Amino acid sequence: MARERKYAMIIDTKRCVGCSACVYACKSENDVPEGFCRDWIVQRVEGTFPNLKMLNRSERCQHCEDAPCVTNCPTGASYYPGDGTVQIKRDLCTGCKACMAACPYDARYIHPKGYADKCSFCQHRLKDGLKPACVTVCPTKTLHLVDLNSNDGEAEKLMEGRTVTQDKVHAGTKPKLFWLA
Repeated sequence: MARERKYAMIIDTKRCVGCSACVYACKSENDVPEGFCRDWIVQRVEGTFPNLKMLNRSERCQHCEDAPCVTNCPTGASYYPGDGTVQIKRDLCTGCKACMAACPYDARYIHPKGYADKCSFCQHRLKDGLKPACVTVCPTKTLHLVDLNSNDGEAEKLMEGRTVTQDKVHAGTKPKLFWLA
């Protein structure tokens, strides 16, 4: 029996320059309408003057293991396909926004065609053995899609000796985005 994949994204904040190439690649690859996005760049300033530090973070759906969007979707449109991601079956989505209200990461929007949309880790590309568009286009190699169930050690190598953070772990969602500082 084949091992189930468990995709996650590791984002190296020391490499990110905030260029938004990932955002534009996603928009193009996934035909995201004007005024919406599936991923975005956040700039955070930390510290107190004169010791300030700016951090660029590429953000998107956290593809949680215990995703409230899945639990709260009344139609089953939000679901786990078995590869560690959270996906949306557009034909089942009524656009009721229950998933949006449940998501602690504000990672979803209602597409003008009436369904919820969000980052899918470019699942259509993964099925073809390709990396997500954002990972492929990143000029500084900031984004890394990894399989946490793989024996290749890639995730461990990327995180070794680094400070690793996740967003809103207190929410109990078990997010699968990891930021390296």
